[in-house]
Amino acid sequence: MGRSVHLNNIEPVLEELDYPISRDAAADQCDDVTLVLADGEENLGDLVAESGGDEFSSMDDLESEVFNLLPRHAVGEPYQSEGEG
Repeated sequence: MGRSVHLNNIEPVLEELDYPISRDAAADQCDDVTLVLADGEENLGDLVAESGGDEFSSMDDLESEVFNLLPRHAVGEPYQSEGEG
């Protein structure tokens, strides 16, 4: 059975993996995780599978790659910054 995880709670999911880990192994182990985004959902395993890297040496490496692969709508309204006022 799959699980849904909000994007801001992705760390516990990635901490479950044993590092270093290959892209394929990480994608397989994350295939049951649906990331709940600001606008929509993405399968974590599919995102990891799209990575250009062959291996992740740490959770931080994998987390950075996932954030880089997310579509623009994942974190909120396009072109909006909370720092502008």
